[in-house]
Amino acid sequence: MDDRQRLDRATAHLEAPFAVLDLDALRLNAESMARRAAGKPIRVASKSIRCRPILERVLAMDGFAGIMAFTLPEALWLVSTGMRDVLVAYPTADRQAIGALGADPVAAREITLMVDSPEHLDLLQGQPHEIRVCLDIDAAFVAFAGKLRVGALRSPLREPAQAAEIAAEIARRPGLRLAGLMAYEAQIAGVGDKIPGPYGRVVRWMQARSRRELIVRRGRIVQAVRRVADLEFVNGGGTGSIETTVREKAITEVAAGSGFFHPRLFDFYRNFEGHPAALFALPVVRKPAPGVATVLGGGYHASGAPGPTRLPQPYLPAGLRFDANEGAGEVQTPLFGDAASDLRVGDRVWFRHAKAGELCERFASLHLIEGDRVVEEAPTYRGEGKTFL
Repeated sequence: MDDRQRLDRATAHLEAPFAVLDLDALRLNAESMARRAAGKPIRVASKSIRCRPILERVLAMDGFAGIMAFTLPEALWLVSTGMRDVLVAYPTADRQAIGALGADPVAAREITLMVDSPEHLDLLQGQPHEIRVCLDIDAAFVAFAGKLRVGALRSPLREPAQAAEIAAEIARRPGLRLAGLMAYEAQIAGVGDKIPGPYGRVVRWMQARSRRELIVRRGRIVQAVRRVADLEFVNGGGTGSIETTVREKAITEVAAGSGFFHPRLFDFYRNFEGHPAALFALPVVRKPAPGVATVLGGGYHASGAPGPTRLPQPYLPAGLRFDANEGAGEVQTPLFGDAASDLRVGDRVWFRHAKAGELCERFASLHLIEGDRVVEEAPTYRGEGKTFL
């Protein structure tokens, strides 16, 4: 049977809307990511999963160690459930959560906070237990005397001297310990290069230049900081850059998360191919005109700059498309295309989210599929009553 038949058979007892995770595809994706990492550990980005049972499954596989969380309250919760070695990838100004971290010896030992300025350090001082911190370094590509900048607007720390200065500041402050350094090259790890035409050539040129620049600058930054502190880890990369990031001697681990689910935005990379693992099903609820099928809901837009790339993808049956004037709707979504003519009220349309973990903010659980059977239902963060952002 084809994938649509298999998915329909596995979930025949469920009423749409619902979300599924194909465990066979998840395992294939994880194995591919581990091979690409060539022996260096992959820290699992929780924002791309947002389902604790799946985090536990992935961390039990070879090649994966540690979690990259997105908020301190999330990290505190994960540690309270028994998870360990949690790096919070973004700075926090949550004084209540900082107080909870500093008062809990287990959490203080297992959680590392991200910093890039003295203001962050001010927020963290004076806790009963030592706070572990990690320096966030700007990994963006800058060219043409600063006229071109490509990459995430993250840290103000870009040069070795800047990083060494704040590392020394951390060393001078009692109760703080510099444990790691991170530099995320979003313009490589998060931008697909399998794009036709002139724009694709520009992207590939930019990424090649950025890799060459970053391998030198990141190495110099790590050397400068290691003169001040004995770093436990140096983190970089993401799903789209695993195999290039691990080649850098300065890197001790890479981060990745989206590759496990392989959402739509990760179809556009030349260096790897993934298997769509996370899907959601919406029911056809009306046929307003010939060649049109309307499904319930569907307005699950991904974060980022608005545009068609942030819409979910009508995946199965193949050949469906959105109405240009309506897109993916809050309560209903009309779909066009030859396949719409064959759909009937009560049929299902299977979608892929543009990104990975944001799907789990819409559903309380993931139905885990092996072959043509649902073998388990796993609560998402939302299903466990947790909404961290």
